[in-house]
Amino acid sequence: MAEAHQAVAFQFTITPEGFDLQLSRQALGQIYRSGLRCWKKRISRMKNGVLKGVYPASPSSWLFVVIVILATLYTQSDPSMGLIAKIQEHLPLSLSLTLSAHGQTMVSALVFSTLLWLSLILALRFCLKVLLSYHRWMFEQHGRISTLTKVWVSLVRLLSSRKPLLYSYQTSLPHLPVPAIRDTLERFLESVHPLRSPEDLKRVNQLAGDFERTLGNRLQRYLKLKALWATNYVSDWWEEYIYLRGRTPIMVNSNYYGMDFLYVTPTTNQAARAGNTITALLLYRRKVNREELKPSRIPGTVIPLCAAQCERMFNTTRAPGEETDVLLHWQDSEFVAVYHRGRFYRLWVYRAGRLLSPREIQYQVQRILDDPSPPQPGEEKLGALTAGNRVPWARMRKQYFSSGVNKRSLDCIEKAAFFVTLDEEEQGMKGEDPEGNLDRYAKSLLHGKCYNRWFDKSFSVVIFKNGKTGLNAEHSWADAPTVAHLWELGYDTDGNCRGDVDRTLPPPQRLSWDIASEVQEQVNESLAVAQALADDVDCHVFPFREFGKGRIKKLKISPDAFIQLALQLAYYRDRGGFCLTYEASMTRLFREGRTETVRSCTSESCAFVRALVEGQERDECCRLFRKASEKHQNLYRLAMTGSGIDRHLFCLYVVSKYLGVESPFLKEVLSEPWRLSTSQTPVQQMELFDLINNPDFISLGGGFGPVADDGYGVSYIIVGENMVNFHVSCKHSCKDTDSHRFGSEIRRALIDLMTVLSSEPTGQSLEKKQL
Repeated sequence: MAEAHQAVAFQFTITPEGFDLQLSRQALGQIYRSGLRCWKKRISRMKNGVLKGVYPASPSSWLFVVIVILATLYTQSDPSMGLIAKIQEHLPLSLSLTLSAHGQTMVSALVFSTLLWLSLILALRFCLKVLLSYHRWMFEQHGRISTLTKVWVSLVRLLSSRKPLLYSYQTSLPHLPVPAIRDTLERFLESVHPLRSPEDLKRVNQLAGDFERTLGNRLQRYLKLKALWATNYVSDWWEEYIYLRGRTPIMVNSNYYGMDFLYVTPTTNQAARAGNTITALLLYRRKVNREELKPSRIPGTVIPLCAAQCERMFNTTRAPGEETDVLLHWQDSEFVAVYHRGRFYRLWVYRAGRLLSPREIQYQVQRILDDPSPPQPGEEKLGALTAGNRVPWARMRKQYFSSGVNKRSLDCIEKAAFFVTLDEEEQGMKGEDPEGNLDRYAKSLLHGKCYNRWFDKSFSVVIFKNGKTGLNAEHSWADAPTVAHLWELGYDTDGNCRGDVDRTLPPPQRLSWDIASEVQEQVNESLAVAQALADDVDCHVFPFREFGKGRIKKLKISPDAFIQLALQLAYYRDRGGFCLTYEASMTRLFREGRTETVRSCTSESCAFVRALVEGQERDECCRLFRKASEKHQNLYRLAMTGSGIDRHLFCLYVVSKYLGVESPFLKEVLSEPWRLSTSQTPVQQMELFDLINNPDFISLGGGFGPVADDGYGVSYIIVGENMVNFHVSCKHSCKDTDSHRFGSEIRRALIDLMTVLSSEPTGQSLEKKQL
């Protein structure tokens, strides 16, 4: 109660002599500093709003324009061609009466200069948007850049030479174009050619032709109308219909995970690791809010990428609804929500407008770890509501969490900057069974105990007992979050965070609950659903150390194409055939762009795999591999530049549903299962460590659950020059899939491809030699 008493800024009592007012200077000082922090943030936002609004120009350029116009006027010339005189004629009568003729001319010149300056800004922004709409450079061969592209690069550098803020390019990014419907249908038919029988292919061709002649063009007109009106014709529908309207559990099915370093654990002190991790994320949030981060770009180029996904990284939660969920976002939050041993806490990370030091946050976390109090009735497994089906959770939230103590506690979780779980388990690679430990590490991050994560938060940080960390991220708000920026802030020789501790800090606040028996029953039902889903997931994580992108690039091959063809070979050997394959490609060259699908299983890749398996000569295999690799790279480029297949067909399907018309073609296309779903985890542009000088600081990347019940999910991250980390998932309930078996096939396929492309004697086949 002492802390609560100190928080009162003033007290007063009524006496016969009048009011007796008692002020708390400490509390008033904290209120003053908190208010000062808020006003600083508002001023910073206003300043950044001005800087973004005039980009690629600068505010100081206004003064330059004014000086030039006034100097020209003094030479008895009229640069406005009569516009200044026209403005002077329309000045308010009050100004005309109070100002001299010379003063009226000066005011009119200032107005004209400002209008001219704004026009120049719009012209520069339009020119930059036109330049960023040029994508031919992506299709040119490496080392053979055309003169047009060289001129284009120079102009882009010229217009973006001023130091941009995080969101400076947003209004200059082009809108995602709507592909021609015939082009999309031709690419679709080409993509299914190696997967269909001749009879089935003929039937699908007929369906596509009927769709183009009848309903397709009508749907396309509506889609083009939306593209003219909306910033991005795909993103809002994709977010709503693919993510937020899903009624099945988001745990495993939608959320994904990210892992810590592979070899290094900076400290085994759980509270210390939590202190540094929380501080690092809050410092990153500060940079996002102040827009101090450099805009993301395509590596090695000046081409900016859309940064819209950074806006909802923090202070965001997914709220359940009976028909559709909604994303809730708050401007700011001064606390994080913490879960430990069945208890929820609110941990304030600011005091009097000051961010607590890592050592102070460690001190507060240690208080939580040392707290012996038991969970309240129904509190321990409450998080299972976020892991189960969405409709029951929505009903419970509406009925039992919309008022009173439950609403206040739920608000603390949902409005927190992010969620932190202090896990009681130890995870990581080291031990007697490093391979099995990595698999258990992945499963722990993907679903945990199904109740010790809050799966609705934009992301939840997990701090394990031995100091290992990881995260579980909700998928609807972003595709590749930048929460990987977890730089280490340093520890002392005892493994504690550095700095001093203010031991007068109030302890973390336990959240209170009043859990009705009906809620507890639903918690048990949701936990049963989530546990069955978690038990069915089969995960396998392994680092591939034999070679990496360095050796692949020496062969003048795209590392991503190399890995994707290895996955096709591995799947063929594992399942005896080919399948529809999904590879995620980003479309952030466009404003509010998210992802597009690259259909990696092509006629060219199938021809190469068959040639290798059948034991054809090395020269022929190399030729087919090069052809398949070039095809894959071209498909990836088309997807990045807005000429993909699946997002266009998806939006046409949504329009058909709004119009209440049925399309057999679209219905069949969108119901096809992705039995091999793949994604490359991007390496962040803000490098955390120099891997050459610090080779142990290697990221494990992250993974996700299988998309199809009878398929595989494969995530991989290309780390440094000599390693690729893989995350494979499938389901135990499917007897045809096994993550360890498929992982072995991936290893074998990677080695076989490198052997084929290296200096092997002509006429020898890899398959025959291995047999």
